[in-house]
Amino acid sequence: MIIECLDGGVVRLAEPFDFRRFKLVLRADARPEAQSWNGITLLDHRDALVAIDLVPTLAGRPDDADWDQRYAEMVAKAREHGWIDAERHAIRAHIERTP
Repeated sequence: MIIECLDGGVVRLAEPFDFRRFKLVLRADARPEAQSWNGITLLDHRDALVAIDLVPTLAGRPDDADWDQRYAEMVAKAREHGWIDAERHAIRAHIERTP
């Protein structure tokens, strides 16, 4: 599952059925220092926190009850691996930058 961040504060979900990986992709035109993406906190140049409740609200999310269940399972597995920030109710995501 990929959270794409674009210029102008646009955030969307790509590859929504890939529950085995979770990452934040910053497109070349998205300048993190000038953006405010609600529900996303950049920790450094490699990692970010994405609010658990944000993901199901993003454009690109399938309208599918099975997706909801699989997303909940992904969050549970992330918790088991220590990738959940309980205080911020967020999932740790690796950041990639693309052209």
